Formats: sequence, C-alpha cells, structure tokens
Amino acid sequence: MKKSANKILVVLGLSLITSVSALAQQGSREDRPKGPPSVKQIIKDLDTDEDGKISLKEAKGPLKNDFKKIDINEDGFLSKKELKNAPKPERRERPRN
Repeated sequence: MKKSANKILVVLGLSLITSVSALAQQGSREDRPKGPPSVKQIIKDLDTDEDGKISLKEAKGPLKNDFKKIDINEDGFLSKKELKNAPKPERRERPRN
C-alpha cells in the first residue's frame, strides 16, 4: 500500500513539474516583442550615456556591424533620424524542426 501511494505521489509530482515548465515556456514566448524594436526602444536600450544618440561604442549586433552605413553624416553617432532611415537587416530564416 505504501509503495502504491509513493508511486502515485511521484507521478503527480512529475506531472506538476511538467505542467509548470510548459506554462513557463509559454509565458516567455508571449513576453517576446513582436517585430523589430522601435527607434525609441533602441535608443532607450543602447544609449548608456543618455545623450540621445548611439555611438559606435554603445552600438551592438547588426547596428554595430552596419554603423558606417547608417551614420550618413559621418559624425560618429547615430541620431534618431539616421536610425529611422537605416536599412532594415535581413532576417535569417529559422530552421524548421
């Protein structure tokens, strides 16, 4: 009898863990932004010195890779206007499982 009760508890515990894990993953998908970030969001996230523009030192990822293309006036900073007019990076296709 004790062994049966222990087995039931183990099965219920594993079911609970699986359910919580599935819910946690589902919640994180919903929290992801849909589409590219806005210019306002880019500046908020990258402008560490809060001067309203992005320097090469502050830039990251594709923005850093394409910095010279985006910096039209070649002043060493990306303004809101330059970010708005920047070419959109090519999207990589996700591999299908």
